[in-house]
Order: sequence, then C-alpha cells, then structure tokens
Amino acid sequence: MAIILTMTRPYQALAASLLCALLALVLAACGGNGAGPAPGRGVPADFAELTETGGELVVLTLEGPTTYFRMNGEITGYEVELAETFARDHGLSVRFVVKRDIEALFEAINEREGHIAAAGLTVTEARRERLEFGPAYKNVRQQLVCHDDQDEPTRAEELSGFRIAVVAGSSYAETMEELAADNTRIGWTERQAGSAMPLLAAVDRGNLDCTVADSNLVAYARRVHPELVAPMNLTEDQPLAWAVAPGVEGLHEALDAWFAQSHRNGFLQALDERWYGHFEEFDYVDVVAFIERLDERLPRFRPYFELAAADTPFSWTLLAAQAYQESHWDPDARSPTGVRGLMMLTLSTAERVGVENRLDPRQSVAGGAIYLADLYERVPDAVQGEDRLWFALAAYNVGMGHVYDARALAERRGLDKNSWDDVAEVFPLLSQPEYYRNARHGYCRGHEPVQYVRKIREYYAMLHANLAL
Repeated sequence: MAIILTMTRPYQALAASLLCALLALVLAACGGNGAGPAPGRGVPADFAELTETGGELVVLTLEGPTTYFRMNGEITGYEVELAETFARDHGLSVRFVVKRDIEALFEAINEREGHIAAAGLTVTEARRERLEFGPAYKNVRQQLVCHDDQDEPTRAEELSGFRIAVVAGSSYAETMEELAADNTRIGWTERQAGSAMPLLAAVDRGNLDCTVADSNLVAYARRVHPELVAPMNLTEDQPLAWAVAPGVEGLHEALDAWFAQSHRNGFLQALDERWYGHFEEFDYVDVVAFIERLDERLPRFRPYFELAAADTPFSWTLLAAQAYQESHWDPDARSPTGVRGLMMLTLSTAERVGVENRLDPRQSVAGGAIYLADLYERVPDAVQGEDRLWFALAAYNVGMGHVYDARALAERRGLDKNSWDDVAEVFPLLSQPEYYRNARHGYCRGHEPVQYVRKIREYYAMLHANLAL
C-alpha cells in the first residue's frame, strides 16, 4: 500500500527554504555563477601570505621546446627557468601544470588553477579583454615560415593558394584573420598544439606549405630544420608576458617589482643570451653537417660524455658540444700542431691527466673533462655563474695565461674583468703589438678563444634543440 504524505503550507515554505539553501551551497561549491573562482577555490588569494609561509607557486604552461619540455628526466625551457627564478627569489617552491592547448590554458588561469600562465604568450588587444597580464619581458615578431624548395611569398596578397596552418587559438590565428580581412582569398586551417613546433616540422616534411611562428621560435627551429625560411614578417614587435590569475592580492605588484629588477640586473638579458643569443648568424652548411653527425657519430660517444660529466661540474651535452668544436666527433682527428683525438689534447696535457692513448675516444673524453674541470677551478673566484665556464673554455683553447692577460687588459680599459662579454671584447687586441708587448704572456691570436667559446655555445644550444624533439 502506498503511503502519501501531504504537507501543510507552513511546512511547504520551510522545505522550500531548505531547498534554496542547499542549492546555494551546491552552487558555491561548484564555483557559483561562473564569474570567477569562489573563495577558497583555486590557488590562495594572498601572494604575500604565500611568500611568508614559503608555499608553492603553481605555474600553468604548454609543452614546447622553448617553454617546457623534459630531457633526461628533468624539465627545462626558457619559461621554466624564468618561473623557477621568480619562485626562488620569493622563497617559493614551484609546480608546473601542463595544459593541452591554448584555450585550456586560458580557461585554467581564469579559474585560478595556477598563479601564472607562462607559455610565451603574446599580448594582444583581443587577449587583454579576457586575461590579466603581468609585465612584458621580451619582444618578438610573428613570421611566415615556409620551406626553401618553393616560391617564397613576400607580400600578404601572395599567400593565396598556399597550404597554411597555424596553432588554434594563438596570436598567429588572430594575425591571419587580420590579413584575411584585406585579402579575402587567403585561407588557412587551425590545429591544436602546445606550440608552433609541430607545424614547423610539418612544413619541413612538406605536409604544409607555410605556418606562422614567433621569431625566437623560428630561429630555434632552423637549428633543427635548416631548410625552413622566414620570407616575411607579419607583425611589428609584440610583447610576451605571463597571464596572471585574477583576484590574487599582491601578485601583480610582486611581478612588476621583480621584472623591473630583472631588467636592471641583467638577468633577462642573460637568459635571452643563453636561449637565443647564438642563433643570430645562420650557417646552413654548418647546421646541416651538425644534424647529420648528431645521428651518425654522437650515439657511439654519448656514453663516454655521460660518464665523464658525472665527475665534473659540467653536463654531458656541454662536453659533447666542446668535442664537436674540437674534432667534429672524429676520434682520429689530428692537427698540424700536434693535438689529437676527440678532445684534441696536446701530448703534455694528455700525460698530465693520465691519458695513455689520445686516439682512444673514452680516454680522450675523460681526459678532456678532467682538464676542463681543472681550468674551471683555476678561474678566479670573483668570476661567477656561466662566465666561469666561458673563461675555462677559453683557457682550454689558448691557455690560462692569456686569459689572465685579457682580464688585465679589460680592467685597464675600464671594463669588467669578471665578465666574459667584456673580456671577449678586448681578447682580439692581444694579437696587436701595442697590446701584447705589455702582456705578461705575450702574443695571442685573441680572436680564436672568442670564436671557440661562441661556437661551443652555439653547438650546445643546437644539441639541446635537437634532443628536445
């Protein structure tokens, strides 16, 4: 038998009130009406309190070779280094959360799933309408990128008929829409991706005619795909900045202060130099040869570099880049001056570091690493950071005595003797009589160590670019 309960009007009113209260609680738990995260949801709303307690900075990002990627079990990338330094300077740990695409990234930062979105984001007027941005830290230009085996368009009206694809939801898509407003025959498609790198690879394979990418990524990509060309800029300089979670008190002020200081103290310039500074000059033949030898020669010697690096302050990739500069990874390399082997050791240096056979690649790499580590320790304590490595490499090339002479010359000319950039500026002067006559160690082909260090840094960056694939 069914039992039917009938409520009187007072009890109906009470039930309705309870139902409304319950519904309000459910809506609050789900984020309310969608106008932003409810109190208590997402990252903490007070950045000062976060720094006082030494909490966790949550960074939303996209996967890409210049933003965030894993290599040898560790994460790296331009945005990774930038965010980690900001976090460290504020006494915070950092946790990266990778989103599948740009739209998911934007939704997540507005839902306050992270404090910042760091993914090489171009600041555009359309994006300002839906996102909060921190200070600009770099300028880039959007470039059309094509393969060099086809006719290269140099004007927007020439883009008709080309197979073009860009990253969906990107600033590149906005640019294509602007171009199409004046040139209705331009067509393109949009593809989901964390960066333009997969589309650049598709252009290299011939699956696309062209794509669009930021100038820094184009320079990076050409060290992996040397047949790519950038026949035209599609925009003037545009700023990159982090998107900032709404409603986090004190975060904007912290970002403004930190980026201003990072501009003044040279950190941003140094970071740019480390990631992009070696890509200004493009030598097609050199890049193609490097990529070929990367596959043909490096695998045989990589275990030796990894083993040698374990006992030194250097990464195996740095040792591999140096060896490429020395011998192009040829274990039988010899020079007229008597240096031999993968690391091109002199006979006296080989004896000093315990190498019995300079043409044995394992011994050569181990000996070269020991010698470089010894030079690294002998660099004056006042030289800090990466400058210390560049001085050590220069000493490997021409001897520590000439490095001391170059430092002294830099100081006499009012430059910073502890800065590699300043010392590199004066090093070539040691080949001129008016300078080497007053140098303790005499004449030096001073342009050679400068070129030596520059090429190692370039090969090091190229190695990382190719290993990031």
